[in-house]
This record gives sequence, structure tokens and C-alpha cells, in this order.
Amino acid sequence: MALPHAGSGELIAVQHGDDDLSQFSAIALAKTAEMELIRMTLPKGKVMPEHHVPGEISLLCLRGEVALDAHGRSQALRAGQMVYLNGGQAHALRAEADSLLLLTILLDKGPGHA
Repeated sequence: MALPHAGSGELIAVQHGDDDLSQFSAIALAKTAEMELIRMTLPKGKVMPEHHVPGEISLLCLRGEVALDAHGRSQALRAGQMVYLNGGQAHALRAEADSLLLLTILLDKGPGHA
């Protein structure tokens, strides 16, 4: 059963005091025709192999640390830091510690949309 997405103006609890970051999860918090917000937990050692999405993304690290491979280099993304990637940019993630991330995807509306 899918969880309901938050509506405009609704508060969203992204962090909880009892968060279990030792298991992978990806939960869509809100979704519209133009964007999607996803809460992700990545346990230490979890790898997300190289992939890309058509739309632009931002990735905000709320807790932990992940190695981000993109643009031909690897860099640490730590709590309080975020990164922006162009649509279609190949990237990979590797959790260096149990981590909590907030992913924003601007959805590609396809040809003919301004």
C-alpha cells in the first residue's frame, strides 16, 4: 500500500529521533507534475550504482556521509551539505556511514513543454 504524499502547506517530518538508518529505504514524500521529494536512508556500505534521471536533482545530506561519484570525481557529501546535478548527469552513491538524505527531482516533462 502506497503512503499518501504530502499536500501543499502540509508539514513533513523528514527526521525522527528513532530513525533506523541501518536499512535502505526510499519514500516519496511529495510528488507533483513537476517535482518529487524522496526521503532516502542508506546504510553504511550501501552502493547505488551509476545511474541518471532525466530531470535536474538536488541531494541534501541530513545525517551521515555518502561518497558521490559524478563529473569524473568522487567527493564526500556530509550532514548539512547538498549537491545539485544537471538532468541526465550520471552519478553513483556509496554510504560511508548510515545516512539520511533528501532527494529532490525536477521531473522531465518531455518534448513540447516549456
